[in-house]
Amino acid sequence: MALTWRAVALAALGAVPVAVWPVPGTVVAWAVVVALVCAADAALAASPREVTLQRTVPASVRLGTPAWSRLVVTAGGRRRLRALVRDAWPPSLAADLDGDGMRPHTDPATVTTSARHRVDLRPGESARLRTPLLATRRGERTAGAVTVRTTGPLGIAGRQASVPVGGRLRVLPEFASRRHLPSRLARLREMDGRAAVQVRGEGTEFDSLREYVVGDDVRSIDWRATARGGDVVVRTWRPERDRRVVVVLDTGRTSAARIGTLADSSVNTGGTRLEASVEAALLLGALADRAGDRVQVLAYDRTLRTRVAGASGPRLLPAMADALATVEPVLLETDWTGLVGQVRARVSQRALVVLLTSLDPAAVETGLLPVVGRLTDTHQVVVAAVQDAEVAAMAAGRDDVEQVYDAAAASRGDLERSAVATVLRRHGAEVVEALPDQLAPRLADTYLALKAAGRL
Repeated sequence: MALTWRAVALAALGAVPVAVWPVPGTVVAWAVVVALVCAADAALAASPREVTLQRTVPASVRLGTPAWSRLVVTAGGRRRLRALVRDAWPPSLAADLDGDGMRPHTDPATVTTSARHRVDLRPGESARLRTPLLATRRGERTAGAVTVRTTGPLGIAGRQASVPVGGRLRVLPEFASRRHLPSRLARLREMDGRAAVQVRGEGTEFDSLREYVVGDDVRSIDWRATARGGDVVVRTWRPERDRRVVVVLDTGRTSAARIGTLADSSVNTGGTRLEASVEAALLLGALADRAGDRVQVLAYDRTLRTRVAGASGPRLLPAMADALATVEPVLLETDWTGLVGQVRARVSQRALVVLLTSLDPAAVETGLLPVVGRLTDTHQVVVAAVQDAEVAAMAAGRDDVEQVYDAAAASRGDLERSAVATVLRRHGAEVVEALPDQLAPRLADTYLALKAAGRL
């Protein structure tokens, strides 16, 4: 039996007869009356087990994008359904429990916008209810049971039951770094010769011959073609195509570290290093695919968590977003020997291998440094790491003594990471380190620079 505020009010009204006849029998008699009224009202309430429920949700939604859970409630049995219906979802979907969804809905076509809904339906009638969802974390989210609390004609008491109703929503990465893609594609077109004149050094693959103009590098003159035609002819070059790009996300212990978010940043990183890495991987994958390269994505700690391979064109980004949606940090040390083995098993030819990890000195010195040479011997390696925005803010503070000590500690950490980056560069790897909202564009710029220099 479920009681409402009216049952409490009815019990409180017993103060009147008790004040008139202040004897124990009056209290007992009023308690019996309240219990009988509540029992009768609950008996006359519709059974929540006879209610038919149907839930519809989209298959997937991007992080931060509003979505709706649609619930169709159909009154069964022979009694009028007066009920409060709660469409339960995990807290990370941030369903709004306030609003005007508490008003009764007698119109079968009424659409509401709250997680709790009052319905008033005749037998056989239906109501369509909408619950707003706004995801704050990516991943697979399963809906909870639908709770139906019916009340009797007096609204004093009723019945309650929780009915399991299927519902699953996959929250994809936000990909806020998409806004950096047009400018990088414009640079790619310049390199490729579709938006600017091709010049020597923009790639290493031969493209075509054209007449010499003032300013061309004399080293690009094709003397045989010049001798045959009589005019000075130069060769043009373009960036390599059909290269392999392998993006590896480190999902080990260091990926769970909270890195903070800049106050003026529009990138929702979720506060962890892995979220910033996902954003960088999506931007790099989109750019490399447009450049004609073949992209693979791996997420690894001690086992392979997910892999994307063989997708290209319009299928690549959806495949990456779907695969990375459920990847979460694991509180284990990354097996770098196993990670290198995974890369070498999947790409035998020269490729660009991007390691999205951290520059934590202890983790790099004991894990990545001993094995990075096995990758740089065959591949072009880029180590990309995100800086902690809070630590960067600490390094700039000088207002009082405490802030000066914090700044000194932050600067010491920067020096240690710089030393680790220097060692990685000596082993032949490129190192990119940037704040959360800058990691994705910085990594894209590094890719373009390597492509222009013919180092892929």
